[in-house]
Amino acid sequence: MQLKNNQHLTYCTNIHKGESWSEVFTYLKQYIPEIKSQVSPDSPFGIGIRLSDLASKQLLEGQALDHFKSWLTENELYVFTMNGFPFGSFHGERVKDQVHHPDWTTRERVDYTVRLFKILAEILPEGVDGGISTSPISYKLWWNHDNQALNEIWEKGTRHLLEVIKYLIELEKETGKKLHLDIEPEPDGLLENTAEVLTYFQKWLIPMGTPFLKEHFGFEAEEAERRIKSHLQICYDVCHFAVVYEEPDQVFQAFRSAGIGIGKIQISAALKALFTSDAGKTAHILEDFHHFNEPTYLHQVVGRDASDVKYQYNDLPAAIEHFPDRDFREWRSHFHVPVFLDKYDQLESTQEDILKVFALNKVHEITQHLEVETYTWEVLPQAMQVDLTTSITRELNWVLKNVQ
Repeated sequence: MQLKNNQHLTYCTNIHKGESWSEVFTYLKQYIPEIKSQVSPDSPFGIGIRLSDLASKQLLEGQALDHFKSWLTENELYVFTMNGFPFGSFHGERVKDQVHHPDWTTRERVDYTVRLFKILAEILPEGVDGGISTSPISYKLWWNHDNQALNEIWEKGTRHLLEVIKYLIELEKETGKKLHLDIEPEPDGLLENTAEVLTYFQKWLIPMGTPFLKEHFGFEAEEAERRIKSHLQICYDVCHFAVVYEEPDQVFQAFRSAGIGIGKIQISAALKALFTSDAGKTAHILEDFHHFNEPTYLHQVVGRDASDVKYQYNDLPAAIEHFPDRDFREWRSHFHVPVFLDKYDQLESTQEDILKVFALNKVHEITQHLEVETYTWEVLPQAMQVDLTTSITRELNWVLKNVQ
């Protein structure tokens, strides 16, 4: 839905099951009209769509896309953002680090992303920018700190990203629509924090992209850099940056100074816990974390000790196992818990970071795209689960209350 300052709010449909287009469309028809009636009854409602590789292929077959466009129009709905991070199955089976597969070293990732942009360009309303969030190039732990392998990954991944940028430049010339690919840093991604993003732009993307765009379009260096930064931006997932203890104002300032845009803010919350010398309370906190330890998604943990030294673990079981090794004062875990809550028994959420982001966005107009991304409803402890319509509308209503 459209907010003040030409901003658009939605939720990401990766909350819904379904890998084929028929399954996705069935769930959209089941949930979206009812949600719209509750949160945006008198104005168009935006959708943040997640399509698997399979669904994206099927949507471009026959009359499927025309039927979808008609359904959007009939129901006063529109699409302005898509989630192109998960390529394959995202529900009902173990995902973990395979959410990064295939990564940006592969032709499959390029073809899938271009296909999503073809769809988005067809359904994007006039006068609205369109964005697609994507993987942070690869999963860092696959490469075991092998510098030679990592350099090859950086180079190949950047070449593939530049192919997409080239396509988006051509698409804008053809259609007049501005679309951007939004890289989404996350813990243990090849890009996981602000410093790594800045280094990537300075060391790889701009140096490789400048001659590439000169060759294909004749752009000089300044224009090439402008085009690159126009079509490749950052998806700021609040949960991800909170897990690595980055303050929103510092992140936004760093990107602003570097001329790097925020294509989308994903409104999400991590779990956190503060430890004291109370052994009983500590045991209760660890027990609560055990309740959130489920086998589908990665739940990276970053802990810090009394000296502010940080220790990173690729998943909750590893963090729990090594808890006795450190004098931890705080843990933060990647979980995407509901944003409207700030406490979960002895655990807390990083909801405060969301409120900071809202305040900064009011002042600086950081992005036009806001998307709630709470996708863990079905893996939450049973006592926290309610029906999806209630879950989604409750999240959106909390955002509406606090964002404007």
